[in-house]
Amino acid sequence: MIYSASSNLGQLRLGDGYFYLKKQAVFCMIGVAVMFAARYVPYTLYSKLVYPLLIISLCLLGLLFVPALAREIGGAHRWLNLGPLTFQPSELVKFSLAVYMAYSMSKKSAEMASFSKGVLPHLLVAGILMVLVLLQPDLGTTVIMGIWVLIALFVGGVRMFHISAIFLLCSPVVIWLITRADYRIKRWLAFMDPWEDPTGIGFQIIHSFLAFGSGGIFGAGLGNSKQKLFYLPESHTDFVLSITGEELGLLGVTSIIILFGTLIMGGIRVALKARDLYSTYLALGLTSFLGLQVIINMAVVLGLLPTKGLTLPLISYGGSSLIMTLLSIGVLLNISARS
Repeated sequence: MIYSASSNLGQLRLGDGYFYLKKQAVFCMIGVAVMFAARYVPYTLYSKLVYPLLIISLCLLGLLFVPALAREIGGAHRWLNLGPLTFQPSELVKFSLAVYMAYSMSKKSAEMASFSKGVLPHLLVAGILMVLVLLQPDLGTTVIMGIWVLIALFVGGVRMFHISAIFLLCSPVVIWLITRADYRIKRWLAFMDPWEDPTGIGFQIIHSFLAFGSGGIFGAGLGNSKQKLFYLPESHTDFVLSITGEELGLLGVTSIIILFGTLIMGGIRVALKARDLYSTYLALGLTSFLGLQVIINMAVVLGLLPTKGLTLPLISYGGSSLIMTLLSIGVLLNISARS
């Protein structure tokens, strides 16, 4: 699907229709190697690397504010230039946060009902990471991290009163952040009524609708998408599912949903059968990050949520996301083998 969605773009921009396919193949090989390594490295090792992982994540987020190192795309500085490759630190941040929360909540399992011991320390660590991600700016990933933290705290045994209070206090802040940026307001307006400005703010989601609609049940056939011909922006990254819907139809999209559902249920099963609290929390944390990203990406391309630059794990083009997702799957395999 990456090749189908990106071949015309690669030919136009770089004179090579296979450019994005070849780069993703390299990322895939690296990711598979990382996955197999994580499969055989004891997951208990990550509990000993909790604070080094957090420090590395903080340093990488800090480097995004160094103009010579950061790569700007669409007005945001979310990628670090590493020679011929780029890396998105927020992907490592999510993994580091999952490891930290699993380690900390397992150590404080008897104190999770206490706000000062079970809630506040986790909110402070997560909050620092979220603020740095927000300053890139990346409100979408920040919100996903916030939702994930609430899920993790709920699983860890935090009182519903505390979770509800955190949610109610943070919601006005998110609304204020949306109203402070014109492009966020435009995204919200496009979500409410994309046909109000079909050639402007509503252009992307309308063409996503056209892709899904013209695919029908069986699709137009692999490679036969019309929307990828420079109508649908980001067709090989954020909106790759739209091209899949156009070319493979409802059956193709349903198959992808079933595969993701199987993967997520497998992760939950690993967590339920894990032999200790740390591995349970780690498995649930990694699985819920994957599940949240899948659900939100699918909701965005179907017009159920405002447009957000969020890739579809394992399918969209992007090396950082692919490698870190495969790392997470390797850790899940390791927990499963040892439970």
